[in-house]
Amino acid sequence: MNSTYQKLTLATCEIARTVGKYMANERKGFDDSKIENKGLHDLVSYVDKASEEFIIAKLQEMLPESGFIAEEGTNDKRGERFNWVIDPLDGTTNYIQGIPLYAVSIGLLDGEELVLGVVYEVGRDECFYAWKNGGAYLNGQTIRVSDRREIHEALLATGFPYNDFSKMESYMIFLEWAMKNARGVRRLGSAATDLVYVACGRFEAFWEYDLKPWDVAAGAVIVKEAGGTVTDYKGGDNYLFGKEIVASNLWLKDLIIQKINDIAANETIQ
Repeated sequence: MNSTYQKLTLATCEIARTVGKYMANERKGFDDSKIENKGLHDLVSYVDKASEEFIIAKLQEMLPESGFIAEEGTNDKRGERFNWVIDPLDGTTNYIQGIPLYAVSIGLLDGEELVLGVVYEVGRDECFYAWKNGGAYLNGQTIRVSDRREIHEALLATGFPYNDFSKMESYMIFLEWAMKNARGVRRLGSAATDLVYVACGRFEAFWEYDLKPWDVAAGAVIVKEAGGTVTDYKGGDNYLFGKEIVASNLWLKDLIIQKINDIAANETIQ
């Protein structure tokens, strides 16, 4: 089955690259009249929708029996075994604002298991990909998570809440701890990109809450195949649908999860 996953992954990379070129070209004439609001601070454009439709059509040709869990809901068919998890444009706000950091994110579920992931970061023309037991790659080169073991050596990444502020207090306490103890904290505006940057060692860890399956599915596979860990805030496996995620190299996982849970229990953080 691994050879099948590999073939599907490499074909998906080409689909993601094609969509990325379309996005970059459309950005040249983009303006605010082409924006819609899905909810509070939750934006979408025709580029998101057209990209998703193209991706789904190509994936359906490749794996006709598959279904889809896609951000824009252009196809809600579910497969009995295979389901693609798609964010056609992760970083829509960046895209709309003309900030050149946004990505195509495509993962595949075989039953309940994520078995492949592709994240194409358009601005740097970087295609990250992985399949089950096949390792992780960036533009054909093997990637691994970093080996930094101390928090003061670590560069962390996060995403700011934009419409669910229910955990803001604990989030801000942890952010303060991270700022005081880590080498730095970055907020790129694309969770898929944050995850693959953990996979290739640019970040040591990433945490965020209120993410959707399409935000994390592909990146999670790539982090794991690059030797990292992906969990929910409790250290469990409910990160795909549980709306909270910690992705890390092997050395910092336990510390970060411990601090998050200490804060949730209202313990003092030093």
